Amino acid sequence: MDWRDQGALLSVRRHGENSAIIEVFTEAHGRHAGVVRGGAGRKLAPVLQPGAQLDLAWRARLDEHIGSFTVEPLQSRAAAVMGDRLALAGLNAVTALLGFALPEREAHPALYRATMALLDSLGTTEGWPLVYLRWELGLLEEMGFGLDLGSCAVTGTRDDLVYVSPKSGRAVSRAGAGDWADRLLPLPPCLLGQGPASNDEIAAGLRTTGYFLEKWLAGELLGKPLPAARQRFSDAFARHSGRR
Repeated sequence: MDWRDQGALLSVRRHGENSAIIEVFTEAHGRHAGVVRGGAGRKLAPVLQPGAQLDLAWRARLDEHIGSFTVEPLQSRAAAVMGDRLALAGLNAVTALLGFALPEREAHPALYRATMALLDSLGTTEGWPLVYLRWELGLLEEMGFGLDLGSCAVTGTRDDLVYVSPKSGRAVSRAGAGDWADRLLPLPPCLLGQGPASNDEIAAGLRTTGYFLEKWLAGELLGKPLPAARQRFSDAFARHSGRR
C-alpha cells in the first residue's frame, strides 16, 4: 500500500534511536501517522517542526499498519512565528486541535484548504486572528457541531442578532433574549461574516467558539479535555489585546 500527498506537520515524537513518528494533515488522506527513518537525526529534525508543509510518500505492507513516510520539505512556517509569541500560540493551537479532533485517515478537503490559508497567514498578515476565529467556527461545523446563526431562535428575525444560546448553538436577537441575556454567549458581527473586527470582538468570538469546542467537541463527542494549547492561545490573545 502506498500513496503520495502534501500535508502540514501536526506533531512529531521520537521513535527509537534515530527515527520519529509524525502526524500530518493532508487533503486526500486526512490526519495520518507514519514513521520517518532518520527523523530524529541532524538532517531531518530541524525540518520536522509543527506547521511545516511537507511532500509525503507513505508506504506500508498492509493498509492498517502505521507504515513509513519519506518526506521532502516544501515550506517551513517556523520563521514566520518564532519572533511572534501570539502567532506561535496560534500555530500550536491549530496543530493541537487538528490532532485532537480529526478522525484518523478521514479526508476533510474543505477544512484542509482553510487550514493551509490560516497557517500561511500566521505572523505574516495583520488580520490573521480573525482568520483563526473563523477557522474554529469551521472546525466545529466540519465535526458536525455547526452553529446556527442565520436567524433568532426565539423570534425568527434575522436582525440584531447579538447572542448565541449555549444550549442549542442558535443565534438570539437582542429582543428575543429578554431577561436571559446574561446567560447567553456573545455573537460579535465577525462570527456572522461581517468584518473587519476589533480585538474585543475577536475575543468575544473566541469565548463563544471555545465554549462549544469544550462542551460539544471535547465533552460530548470525544469525552476528553480540550488541548491546553487552545486555552494558552486564548490567554495570549487576551494579553495581546490588553496592550493595545
